[in-house]
Amino acid sequence: MPDSSGSKLPALLSRYQDRILTDWIAAQSDVGVLRADLMREAEIRRQSRSFLSHLTAATQNGVNFDIESEQWQDVRDMLTEVTNYRVDHGFTPTETATFILALKQPIFECLRDQYKNDPQTLVEEAWSATVLLDKLGLYTNDIYLRGREEIIQRQQQEMLELSTPVVQLWDRIVALPLIGTLDSSRAQIVMENLLEAVVESKAEIVIIDITGVPTVDTLVAQHLLKTAAAAKLMGAECIISGIRPQIAQTIVHLGVELPQVATKADLQSAFAHALRRTGVTFTGH
Repeated sequence: MPDSSGSKLPALLSRYQDRILTDWIAAQSDVGVLRADLMREAEIRRQSRSFLSHLTAATQNGVNFDIESEQWQDVRDMLTEVTNYRVDHGFTPTETATFILALKQPIFECLRDQYKNDPQTLVEEAWSATVLLDKLGLYTNDIYLRGREEIIQRQQQEMLELSTPVVQLWDRIVALPLIGTLDSSRAQIVMENLLEAVVESKAEIVIIDITGVPTVDTLVAQHLLKTAAAAKLMGAECIISGIRPQIAQTIVHLGVELPQVATKADLQSAFAHALRRTGVTFTGH
């Protein structure tokens, strides 16, 4: 591991900071990672200047270039800010890591000018800088992956919530049309959304329509029963509609019973049943 106690890098960064910053931004432009379409130049300059300032300060502390140590906290925070900004604005992992890796060229050129007559020191300092910048580049990659993972999880949660809309059909009657596979995660959101709708609309009847659910196995049946039981505890009667013939056969073969839960073949029949249960009548002409 490089040791800053004998390294010339801290002094080099302090002496050539303005030159390194200018050449670094130019190097980012040369390799095509500035992405003016995703980020304003003023922000690029601010991030580059701030990071270089933190890097210079961190190398002055006389301890090993251990970027996980407390002395490197400001550098890590700055890298986290830079990386998250790029994740949110659509930069690729390569473009994000290159923000750091593009710093090699201006540092190497300064080292070459400073130690052109001392090849051994030049090689040692170039290697020290390479190891340090590679570690910082890998750190940005880890932050980038965590950021993308958080975005994916948030989008999955939003998709789950969008896929479980609760619709008010009539006064005190709500319906939950389900489409697709009903797994444990989605079943939990179904129950939460339905119970919230029962409270908000003061519903007395809730219709769970499973016309769009391709298969019903024991697990799905258990989810439906739990949801119906929870609705009943809230004072609402539950009706399950959309039970097609093949699904009815599957439920029978599985030995699953649906006690105290009204079932209907389709949503229309369930709605008519719900209207009767709430005392609504229509007169025809």
